[in-house]
Amino acid sequence: MAEEEKKSAEISAESSEKKSSKKDKDKIKKQSFRKGVRTEFKKITWPDKDSLTKQSVAVVCVTVVVSVAIALLDFIIKYGVDWLVEL
Repeated sequence: MAEEEKKSAEISAESSEKKSSKKDKDKIKKQSFRKGVRTEFKKITWPDKDSLTKQSVAVVCVTVVVSVAIALLDFIIKYGVDWLVEL
């Protein structure tokens, strides 16, 4: 009986050591990831206000032009198909 208790105590001690070593490895991985993210954020060059404004205006203009082109194509195709069906 004493031997069985001793073995179960050894097994539980080994499993708790494995769990704690896994937690340590996870903690090290998280710290490494955070350090990498911090390093990459330091490399970012943020645009100044003027270039940001110019780029935003360009994006809005291109979006408007493309949406108008798509609307015109849709209109032409719609009435073109209707015209063909009536023939």
